[in-house]
Amino acid sequence: MADNRVQRVADQLQRELAEIIRLELKDPRAGLITVTGFELTSDFAYAKVFVSVLGDADAQVSSLATLKRASGFLRSQLARRTSIHQTPQLRFLLDEAIERGSRLSALIDQAVAQDRERSTDDPA
Repeated sequence: MADNRVQRVADQLQRELAEIIRLELKDPRAGLITVTGFELTSDFAYAKVFVSVLGDADAQVSSLATLKRASGFLRSQLARRTSIHQTPQLRFLLDEAIERGSRLSALIDQAVAQDRERSTDDPA
């Protein structure tokens, strides 16, 4: 039952944080950020916030640094929007699953194209 509550609160915090980043974080160095995951400890003290950032590695590093600098502001905005007894410390991490999936998809597309090329070159 407690895990269910933690997950519900984490889901709510993820939605609220995504909206705060989208609407209230005015730093242009933030780039295009998507909150992809939110892991909350059972005592609500800490949260790992997984984000994906559109752009190259420099854009990702810059956006993560901006989020880390803004974590106090983001946490205070979360506290204003929610009614939990403790707003967690936020730790931002790059979610590499999307990028890995994209690379894997590109490799599959490349293999399929090579296979088609071989089958059209084969006179048999």
